[in-house]
Amino acid sequence: MRDGLCFGCGQNNPIGLKLSFKQEGGFVRAEFTPAKYYQGWSGILHGGIITSLLDEGMGWAARSTGRHCVTAKLEVNFKRPIPIGERLVITASVVKRNDKFVETQAKITLPDGTLMAEGSGTHAIIESGKKES
Repeated sequence: MRDGLCFGCGQNNPIGLKLSFKQEGGFVRAEFTPAKYYQGWSGILHGGIITSLLDEGMGWAARSTGRHCVTAKLEVNFKRPIPIGERLVITASVVKRNDKFVETQAKITLPDGTLMAEGSGTHAIIESGKKES
């Protein structure tokens, strides 16, 4: 049973990101506006939070295949410093899957489409996600 405490999407986590991903065609999408508590340098979003946003998106994309997965490998490319208080759009999709892994990609953009960061991930399937009787 989920307790709502996931750092990325848990709505019961008082220090979490509280992301809410929605399926839109072949990808998942969420929006996030970082508060000052998530900064590294003054006024700039911390790289670890950027990585968490991408990882969470890719995790939701992998989960959209009906499988429970954990991140096995993650690569992030930071394109531009992300200002605190700027609305961000996180999108992620599945690139490839087999019986053991799901490969994903994600990006963070501004609402006008400016690319701020992107990533790719490999997720190990730990169970099918579907109960069998």
